[in-house]
Amino acid sequence: MCGTSASADRLLVVHEARVAADELVERCLGLPVAKAMNLATRAGFDRAVALLAARLRRATGRADANAVREAIAVLDVDWSRTTAAERRRMVAEAMSAAGRATALVPARIAAPFNNAAQEVVAATRAEARRGQRLAIGAEFNALDQRVVAHMTRSQGNFVRDEYGRRIEGFGRIVAAGLEEGLGRDDIAAGLERAARAALVDRAPFYWETVASAFIAQGRSYAQMSSYAEAAIRQYRIEAVLDEQTTNICRYLHGKTFSVADALRRFDRIEQLEDPEAIKQAMPWVREARDPDTGRTRLYVDGGAGRTDLAEVARSALGIRDDRGDFRALASDSALNEVGIGFPPYHGLCRTTTIAVL
Repeated sequence: MCGTSASADRLLVVHEARVAADELVERCLGLPVAKAMNLATRAGFDRAVALLAARLRRATGRADANAVREAIAVLDVDWSRTTAAERRRMVAEAMSAAGRATALVPARIAAPFNNAAQEVVAATRAEARRGQRLAIGAEFNALDQRVVAHMTRSQGNFVRDEYGRRIEGFGRIVAAGLEEGLGRDDIAAGLERAARAALVDRAPFYWETVASAFIAQGRSYAQMSSYAEAAIRQYRIEAVLDEQTTNICRYLHGKTFSVADALRRFDRIEQLEDPEAIKQAMPWVREARDPDTGRTRLYVDGGAGRTDLAEVARSALGIRDDRGDFRALASDSALNEVGIGFPPYHGLCRTTTIAVL
């Protein structure tokens, strides 16, 4: 994980140096330089995810470190001389100090998310025009602008919710550790480990997952906008069938859905503010082994409870260009009803869509 983060950070430095060089070329020589990301290829998608994740880590790293420092400063006392009530109060104060240090995170990530949303929509429109040859304009339409605003706003809410859970988790760990009655040095070391585990160590993979979901979701929304503008009625799910593709995306590969249904779904999601409500409206697909048959089942767990989607009859995990075999447990219309109309379907999902002409 650390190696992956370091590579992404180096990629960000190289990328920003290249952007600066491109701008100098444009300004001094008057030569146009194409800067748009390419989300149509696996390499282009992965690069976009790595760059956004690195930008988010850079924007939040100082706040995370400050949260650890502020929380530990509150907890640096001789715990053997405190009462249970005093310990509870200090844990609450430490959580509050960590919360104040991370309260500025949503504001710091707003610009990176907004910039990324603009880039994703622009790249998606360009691919729709050039790659899929759809008759759409080069400029953003009204729906594209709504997509950018929704993505930026909703992701800020998700991150704010995540930091709240981190701080609550830190508080529970600290409270449990203090009850063990260790010596002061042991407690101090344990508290710092707990703070770093809750507020810092999980950040690299978290931001990679957030970046992947953000870009995949923005691409899907922008594709629906492009399809609607081009009067496309249906689109097809297109998975990357390589060694890393999940059973989930192999099952959904090739299925077709209605553009009009997707747009109505976006209209509903756009009105939601609560992160949990958004998750229920567009749940990720999960896997579980059926205890009776021993086979893997794909399902979603949304607001209406669990819905089984399919059973894996023959898995092609680890095999390139092989979808595998599945036994459907829900109709395609039911898939759309439970919120499985377009990607992403799980963390780090690379699946996309193409227009049915």
